[in-house]
Amino acid sequence: MDKLALVTGNAHPELAKSICKYLKLKLSECLVGRFSEGEIRVKIEENIRGKDVFVIQPTCPPANDTLMELLILVDALKRASAKRITAVMPYYGYARQDRKDQPRVPITAKLVANLITVAGADRVLTMDLHAGQIQGFFDIPLDHLFAVGVFVEYFEKLKLKDLVVVSPDVGGIKMARAYAKRLNAGLAIVDKRRISPESTEAEHILGEIEGKNIILVDDLISTGSSLIEAVEILANHGAKEIRAAVSHGVLCGSAIERVDKSKNLKELLITDSIPLDNQKKHPKIKVLSIAELLGEAIKRIYKEESVSSLFD
Repeated sequence: MDKLALVTGNAHPELAKSICKYLKLKLSECLVGRFSEGEIRVKIEENIRGKDVFVIQPTCPPANDTLMELLILVDALKRASAKRITAVMPYYGYARQDRKDQPRVPITAKLVANLITVAGADRVLTMDLHAGQIQGFFDIPLDHLFAVGVFVEYFEKLKLKDLVVVSPDVGGIKMARAYAKRLNAGLAIVDKRRISPESTEAEHILGEIEGKNIILVDDLISTGSSLIEAVEILANHGAKEIRAAVSHGVLCGSAIERVDKSKNLKELLITDSIPLDNQKKHPKIKVLSIAELLGEAIKRIYKEESVSSLFD
């Protein structure tokens, strides 16, 4: 492992340290700061010539800053003669802008993919993309991880009975099916109709949820309106305990307030793909670590071993 190096920006240094602990490696010295006028300043503080370098940097809020840090880090590593550069993005920012859903709007997820490639990244490692087709936006190899194993391990310890996995919308049915299969649980969908970009109006539930313990699964929670609305609908239809498992806890706007006010949401589980600020911490919110998952994937990529076998 002497040719393996890990660097990180300011997006999530705690996750980078946890990955290093799993791999029994030291985080490479790297300066990522700001010049007086606000421009990002990067300097790799040690020799990484000929090394296989992994840049751990989720492009989480503030998305523009973390994305620019990633691009500049990749450029610095390329100019420092790194043998291969992998952008490790547990959370892929701008992923929701993956198609033209209105006239005269950009496909920013594709633009970000182009920027990362042009900056000099040789491959990308990410987790639970908002839309699977984003993998095709890259002309370099992309490894797509899933947090399902981390959540399933937690739920198996709870030994819940009469379990039904629920997707909060029709688009998330594929993810919900993967959870239901692993947990040997039932499957249901909350059929929602969007009335504006910020709000939705739930219609009805497809599946049997009365008297059942519920696990709501989704790839990300932003303002929480969609998720909490689904929780209330499920409770009104006779669900018992309702838990939510969401890969990326963006938790912006009034999300924490909504979680706090919801009497029917027993627990919200998120991963540490995005750092959870102290002001966002709440008794209902539990963070599960993906450091081992990412660490194992990094080790397998470095050793040229199969990453897909992680999900067998």
